Amino acid sequence: MSHGHHPGAEQLPPPTINMSSGWHCLHLFYSVNQSELRQVHEHHRAEGREQLAQILSSDREGAPQRIQTWVVSGGKADLGLMIMDPDPLKIDSVKHAIRTSRLGTVLKPAWSFVSISEVSEYVPSVEQYAERLKLDGTDPNDPAFAAKIRAYEGRLPAMNKQRLYPDFPPYPVACFYPMNKIRHPHANWYQEPFSSRSKMMSEHATSGIKFAGKVSQFITASTGFDDWEWGVTLWGRAPEHIKDIVYTMRFDEASARYAEFGPFYVGYVLSPTDALAQVKL
Repeated sequence: MSHGHHPGAEQLPPPTINMSSGWHCLHLFYSVNQSELRQVHEHHRAEGREQLAQILSSDREGAPQRIQTWVVSGGKADLGLMIMDPDPLKIDSVKHAIRTSRLGTVLKPAWSFVSISEVSEYVPSVEQYAERLKLDGTDPNDPAFAAKIRAYEGRLPAMNKQRLYPDFPPYPVACFYPMNKIRHPHANWYQEPFSSRSKMMSEHATSGIKFAGKVSQFITASTGFDDWEWGVTLWGRAPEHIKDIVYTMRFDEASARYAEFGPFYVGYVLSPTDALAQVKL
């Protein structure tokens, strides 16, 4: 029996845990275990706070590409982290550094979400954008048609870069929730033709654009990585903007008919030192 190379195998890139494009993403949520905290001597507690602040610092040597700390409202969790990097083991090392830190027994994992960044299949190419303009009634001979195409072509690379390698916006409010598209006999997203799904997602995107400057939205893919299919991270300029965008977009058919939502975590972005002070560590 031959153990030679499969035809075409030599064309494949070497195996890797890094993404061909985009970053790995991890959302971590922790609750403070008060009985464990009481057992930590005040001197050790101060050392532990410093150690945790260093672990969560985006400026430290060897830090992941993106790391952000939230204090989480409500009883589901006290502290939230969002971490992104090309290397999933670098992200994972933050989790283990927290676990093995002086206050590791005090911070109990409450929930987590594993995902990756992507450019959605529903982001129109320049050609698809041109087709949409025609469908909307824009005359291809109208100078405005060419101007819109040029503008979209100019914006697209930067928009796709932000979808794969995002900069976190300077907004103080953060919200995270997972979601699925429903597979129900009377509303099965995965049995709809691509043209129909694309049209619904275009309507959904149009709703979101109305919140430019108020809300920054970042969607990661989690099919095969976690129990849900996508993770949605929202940052708001003010708290009410989070409620407004989620409410508004629920009326879009893609959401009203086909979306299923998991738990919502809302929090406030703080520096690691301020976040640890806020949760009274």
